[in-house]
Amino acid sequence: MLKSIRGRLLLQIGVLLLTIILLLEMIFAAAVSTYYFDSARQIVQSRAVTAATLSNQFMEGYTLQERARYILENLVPGESSRVEVLDPEGRTVVDSYGFSSNQRIRTADVRIAQQGGVGSYSGYSQAFRQRIMAISSPLVSYGEVIGTLRFSVSAEPLYREVVKLIGWSIGIGAGVLALGVALSLIIARRIVGPVKELTTISRQMATGDFSAKAVRKYNDEVGTLADSLNHMNEELSKSEKMKNDFISTVSHELRTPLTSIKGWGETLVIGGLDDEDTTRLGLGVITSETDRLIGLVEDLLDFSKYQAGEIRMRSVPVDLNSLLRQLDLQYTHSGNKRGVTLHTLLPEGPMPMHADLNRLKQVFVNLIDNAIKFSDLNGEVRLTAACADLQVRVSVQDDGEGIPAEDLEKIGRRFYKGSSKMSGSGLGLAISKEIVRLHGGLIKIESEYGVGTTVTVTLPLVVDEPSNDGKPDKPDWLL
Repeated sequence: MLKSIRGRLLLQIGVLLLTIILLLEMIFAAAVSTYYFDSARQIVQSRAVTAATLSNQFMEGYTLQERARYILENLVPGESSRVEVLDPEGRTVVDSYGFSSNQRIRTADVRIAQQGGVGSYSGYSQAFRQRIMAISSPLVSYGEVIGTLRFSVSAEPLYREVVKLIGWSIGIGAGVLALGVALSLIIARRIVGPVKELTTISRQMATGDFSAKAVRKYNDEVGTLADSLNHMNEELSKSEKMKNDFISTVSHELRTPLTSIKGWGETLVIGGLDDEDTTRLGLGVITSETDRLIGLVEDLLDFSKYQAGEIRMRSVPVDLNSLLRQLDLQYTHSGNKRGVTLHTLLPEGPMPMHADLNRLKQVFVNLIDNAIKFSDLNGEVRLTAACADLQVRVSVQDDGEGIPAEDLEKIGRRFYKGSSKMSGSGLGLAISKEIVRLHGGLIKIESEYGVGTTVTVTLPLVVDEPSNDGKPDKPDWLL
């Protein structure tokens, strides 16, 4: 039971209640004892001091025996205390029962009275076999203590009364503890119940069942947890759907080139290699489809490495302007099947930055390839770059079909390909976003459906620090 939240909650509340009740019980017991015993002590002390004061004022010069006889004869009727007159040695001259004793009384109250003060004593009396309370006051004649007047009462009734009250308080405390535990059990059930429901739903989600929904019963942390669980459920459901769509897309992308490769391979095997034109055509198709497979596999490998955080950028000083001009030459001379023309507008000077050159090239190749693929036949793609505020903004703009508004925010997510019917794994942009992020930049996608799409990459530039002679150092790529 202690392994559950309810068990720990009950234990902690029980310990807290027990500690509070015990503390209150001790305070109550101390207060009751102090009140009863102080009240009884004040009453006895008042009687003893009053009797001694009257004797000291009106019987000065009398002997101790005469004073004792007078005091005992004039006691208040019904006096419940035992009254004793003691000589300076502490022996009983006479008491209220008419007895005397040669046994010396040496309790604290008597010693104080012998020194001229009023003393009190609470303790066990061997003579009476019970606990007593005693008050002693000095008997004075001409400024000299000649004896002690001692009032003593049995303290047993006081102890019995105090014990009875403490017993009642213990019973009430036990009842409060039982009620507290019962209420704690109810509270624990109200807290643990929704948590158990959320646990059941999370287990269903773990098995792949995303149909279960958590019900927000309370506007508290548990309710917030239910909302978070529902949000996670929705995200996992979307991820599961995107993953299934991705698998379907990748399967299709793999099947198409494999089918072409297999078909042309069988054609070449059956038909032999006599027809040179057919052989060249078949080998060209096989090479092209193999390149597609290699690109797809490389995308999958790159994406898995980025997801696992296993790829590190090898940053070196590079000139982004030089890289973009190389790409311009590459696409201008190689051409493309769709007849799309690439127009570039780049600044004259270098754009210095620290970056992984191969990874940056992978990003811009992917963006330009996508722009060409989604452009109209014989359309145009514009590659522009501009520097401002120690940043470079590179834009790739096409005049293709554009991206629907419902797909725009999701483009670039893992496993998301969008509604386009064009071939592709849908991983290229996700990988590009990760590469740009690792370089301290970001990718922004703007699109109008039916008009075209613009992808802007923002990357930080570096400023060359001046050398000791006050002149800026020559960039590493110009050495």
